[in-house]
Amino acid sequence: MITGYISLTKPRIIILLLVTALGGLFLASAGLPDPSITMAVLVGGSLAAGGANAINHFLDRDIDEKMRRTRNRPIVSGIIRPQFALSFGILLNIIAFSILVQWANILSALLTLFATLFYVFVYTMGLKRSTSQNIVIGGAAGAIPPMVGWAAITGNIMDTTPLFLFTLIFLWTPPHFWALSLILKDDYAEAGIPMMPVTSGVAATKRQIFIYTWLLLALLPSAYFLTDSFSEIFWVPAFLLTTVFIFFAWRLLKSQGIESAKPTYIFSLAYLGLMFIASMVDSGVNI
Repeated sequence: MITGYISLTKPRIIILLLVTALGGLFLASAGLPDPSITMAVLVGGSLAAGGANAINHFLDRDIDEKMRRTRNRPIVSGIIRPQFALSFGILLNIIAFSILVQWANILSALLTLFATLFYVFVYTMGLKRSTSQNIVIGGAAGAIPPMVGWAAITGNIMDTTPLFLFTLIFLWTPPHFWALSLILKDDYAEAGIPMMPVTSGVAATKRQIFIYTWLLLALLPSAYFLTDSFSEIFWVPAFLLTTVFIFFAWRLLKSQGIESAKPTYIFSLAYLGLMFIASMVDSGVNI
């Protein structure tokens, strides 16, 4: 039973969200962030993201039973009752909000709550089943954690650095998720989910992945001139990593099938993690 509730939170997804939140904390602090605020953001962020994922399990239980990769999820398999999963998800978000208000600030708590509401109501209930652009717009929810980290330290988000971090994740999400959707194309088709490979075809999806990696590269020069939070310790690996991402997308584009989709997807995970680790190293070096 306990493992079922843990599974509802999708812990592997949460890890990457926490890395991006840490990036916001380090950059806002221009070095090592306050330990108590850091703990509040990490614990509160984990609970909120886990709660949002639990609610997602509740809302998607009808399509989860149609997809091979999700048929063993706790609600579909009968381990957790749907109403319990929903209550669990709401409770986690209430606790998360309370933690952030108490040990960080109200802005970070509101941003975290907004991310959950956007993910649940806009993406899961609205976009996911209605448009192939679902992940483009819905990806905004996953781009909020670094803004939460920044807000927890500074009390505001009116700065080019958190906006850059948000945009970076926002542009990263489509090529990352579309690479995965190529692998799961048949599953999505069976469940009636209009992911791009289902509605527009494999070739069009690969072109979009390639285009978005170039958008990531185009973002970097503009951010270079608009923010002073980074040095070459960040910019050099940032440009190199983005160039490698473009190579993976180009190889996928030129391939006959989808055999290059999995390595592209795996690299996309490493890409985002390494980008934020580079930002934290940069911030730490400049203490």
